[in-house]
This record gives sequence, C-alpha cells and structure tokens, in this order.
Amino acid sequence: MAARAHRRTLKEEELLVKTTHAVLGAAIMVCASAALAAAQQTAPAIQPTANPLVDTARAAYGTLKTNLIKSAEKMPDEAYAFSPTPEVRTFGQLIGHVANAQYSTCAAAAGEKNPSTVNIEKTMTAKADLVKALTDAVAYCDSVYAKIDDKKGLELVTLRTSSQPRVAVLFYNNSHSNEHYGNLVTYMRIKGIVPPSSEPR
Repeated sequence: MAARAHRRTLKEEELLVKTTHAVLGAAIMVCASAALAAAQQTAPAIQPTANPLVDTARAAYGTLKTNLIKSAEKMPDEAYAFSPTPEVRTFGQLIGHVANAQYSTCAAAAGEKNPSTVNIEKTMTAKADLVKALTDAVAYCDSVYAKIDDKKGLELVTLRTSSQPRVAVLFYNNSHSNEHYGNLVTYMRIKGIVPPSSEPR
C-alpha cells in the first residue's frame, strides 16, 4: 500500500510539473506577444543604413562628444588646476589632451594634415580657452565623420606609424575619447559634481 501511495505521489508530481510548464509557457507567450505589440506601437521602425560601420562610429561619437563638452563646461574654473595626485594630468590638461587628440586622430582618418598648430594641453590653462578649444576640435571631427562612408572607411590611412582603415581610426578616436571621459568622471566625482552621463534623464 505504501509503495502504491508513493507511486501515486510521483505521478501527481509529474502531472504538476507538466501542468506548471504548460502554464508558464502560455504566460511567456502572452507576455512576449504583449511586449511585441507595445514595442510596435511605441518604437519607430529601424531603418536600414547604407553605411552601418561609419554610422555606428558616428552615433557613438555623438554621445561621447556631448559628454566631453558638458564635462568641460560643468567643472568650475578653479578646479581646472585640480589633479588627484601630482603624477597625473590636471583636469585642464586632460581637456587639452583630448582636444589635441581629436585634431590629430580625425586628421589621420581624413588623410590630411592636422589643422591645429597649437599644443592645447601645453599652452592653455583657462577654462574658457579650453572649452572653446575642445568645442572647435569636436567640430573638426564632426566634419571628418560626416564625409566618410563605408567605402571610404575601408581605405587605408596612416595613424602614427601604422596603416589602418579610416573607420578603424574613427573607432580608435571613440575609444580614446571614452578612456579620458572616464578620467574626467573620476575628477568630477571627487569634486562632488555629477558627470553628464549620470545626470537624471
């Protein structure tokens, strides 16, 4: 009797598991259908692009340049001389370094001479000067990103001592910019300032 009762319990458990799986499956299907319907109603259709590589680089740069310029604008004048330790760049020097790099890297991507003849990091210390220098450098890069399509993006150009596709140089510019935006975030947090990327949406 005990064995039969035990077998009945196992069958009941198996039935319960099967029923639970069926209910969960149905619930997932309903939720997925509802989510898909909602997404179709609220999200714009994704449009195909003729230049997915460069468009991706350009979109990422759009976010990065905004964060960089807003960081430069948010930091108070007196904090431009701040550095966490003597061994690293000051906030102002970081802004100058990023501006220099925008010019040199985007010029490499364009395959043209660097239009900037000034070492911004070494010659500028005032906030107003550095904000303008960074803004001008970003405007130059915008013009370079705008005139490269995927076909041109595959052409080889020289970055420092190596030959790379133009689009790879654009992605390098994004990577380098993002690296130093991370530095700026640390400086701003130490000063009690909310970085642009963490501002309430």
